[in-house]
Amino acid sequence: MTTSATTATTASVVRALTVAARHAAHPDTARPPTGPPHPCRACGRDETVLADRSDGVVVRHGAAVAKAHAPATDPAGHRARLTVAAHPLLAGILLPPLPAAPRHIAGRPVTTWPYGSPVDPDRPDDAPWEAAATLLARLHAVPPAALAPLSVPPVRGPLKAAQALSRMRAAGHHPAAADVERAWAGLPAWARGEAPAPAGGALCHGDLHLGQLVRHPATDGPWLLIDVDDLGLGDAAWDLARPAAWYAAGLLAPDEWRRFLGAYRAAGGPAVPPAGDPWPRLDVAARALTVQTAALAVAKSAEQGRELDEVEGTMIESCARIAVLPTELAAGPSS
Repeated sequence: MTTSATTATTASVVRALTVAARHAAHPDTARPPTGPPHPCRACGRDETVLADRSDGVVVRHGAAVAKAHAPATDPAGHRARLTVAAHPLLAGILLPPLPAAPRHIAGRPVTTWPYGSPVDPDRPDDAPWEAAATLLARLHAVPPAALAPLSVPPVRGPLKAAQALSRMRAAGHHPAAADVERAWAGLPAWARGEAPAPAGGALCHGDLHLGQLVRHPATDGPWLLIDVDDLGLGDAAWDLARPAAWYAAGLLAPDEWRRFLGAYRAAGGPAVPPAGDPWPRLDVAARALTVQTAALAVAKSAEQGRELDEVEGTMIESCARIAVLPTELAAGPSS
């Protein structure tokens, strides 16, 4: 698909989402979701595009948000994840979707949600590490059997890591790719998506980072987790992998890591033991997330014809360290 065609397709999705968001905010007065959007007759609010990526387009209208999910979204898994998000057991943990009839835009499933205030990137000292950790611990403690008869999909951690490696390889030669490949080769087969994962599993978010928290009601409500696209059953350690990997790489301050880990343990999170060294439980997931992040960085660098930035280079350096320490991720200062 050409760039102009991609832009036109995205623009049509945004226009349709604008109407969907208006309809969710004002179901009795919004125009039906056909044709181009018109000025909102109910409140006169402007729409805001919150995200415009290949894996998700998000538009806000007042108190409502509409999202077009990735084109290849599995319908059955998507429905199961939405049902989990609306389940009473997840109240106070996951932001629930707004009730809406099933809808598709350009072959993409569309969902609507209440708007919540995101983490302010300009106030890093106020980052809600404790809230994120506590919500994760509560999510991991939800007994999957209590969600029956829902068939919750498996967590996609190993699959996403493998997809990142495939994208890096398809992007062509890059001098940093060798370190990523060596780190990848040191992972167990199940973490590369080449063998079944160990038995058992907790309910996992699947893509935890601070951008996945909002306050609802905005702007002073409690923090809640958002984005259930990767929600699934699996090893709870995968949900701690990103902060663990960033801490190991020196990109997350030791104090912030201790706050996160301490809050997770205080809330009874099962991914790590309640005391002592957490790394035997976090090692594989943190290494896999490091490799995934580095592979995507290399792919984007090659695709865009640019040099790696400082953060991307740090993740490549972490892969080089992992490659010579195949059984242990160098975890930096003791936590």
